[in-house]
Amino acid sequence: MKSKTRLQTTRRSFLKTASIAAAGLNLARPTEADEREKEMNNPLNVVIYLYNRMTVLDAIGPYEVLRCVPGARVRFAAKKAGLIQPDSGLHMLNAEYAIADIDSADILLVPGGDATAQLGDREVLQWIRSLHEKTKWTTSVCTGSLILGAAGLLKGAQATTHWNATNFLKIFGAEPVNKRFVRQGKVITAAGVSAGIDMALALVALERGEEMAQTIQLLIEYDPQPPFNSGSHGKASPATIEKAKKILADIYSQKR
Repeated sequence: MKSKTRLQTTRRSFLKTASIAAAGLNLARPTEADEREKEMNNPLNVVIYLYNRMTVLDAIGPYEVLRCVPGARVRFAAKKAGLIQPDSGLHMLNAEYAIADIDSADILLVPGGDATAQLGDREVLQWIRSLHEKTKWTTSVCTGSLILGAAGLLKGAQATTHWNATNFLKIFGAEPVNKRFVRQGKVITAAGVSAGIDMALALVALERGEEMAQTIQLLIEYDPQPPFNSGSHGKASPATIEKAKKILADIYSQKR
């Protein structure tokens, strides 16, 4: 009888000890929520590439979204540090860094505009390729996707760009897609100009969750309700499309 009691006591002690040990192991092992919390508190290193004859909103739209992310550090870089002259002709963007000063980023954003000179700039394209190896996300807005294509990052991938430059994506081995933004692995391309805001909000959701993305959307009061329904190539009339093409041609034919 004593032997049986002793055995039961020993068994209870073992189970109690095992339960405590298991609980300790569970406490020590990081949960998915712990990992997410840690990730949420990590700094976010964003680099936006600037160049002459780029379109301002391509960069500033996403900037206004990404700068609101707690812990985000957003830097503007150009081939050489200093003032950049966008396609509007205004001296209003300042690149605080030269590309040689930046060798890593969590997010690289390449805006569009008159990207012609960038497509053949070996130094810039090599820098983009080098950063891409370390980024979590490599992104573009508008014709910035052509620059990513020239860097060899879109081969065999779906991508989007400004409606007037869609066919040029094929030159770089990409498959043009008519979407507001397209994600292929860690590469995200956005359509023309204002689509960069949509893409940036999607990036915030990927990095910090939908609640943070929705909060920032409210902060910048991004609630599009355009007075006209001609904001895409598929919605605009043929006459509107032709007028838009003429304006684009006039803008990019001017030497500023």
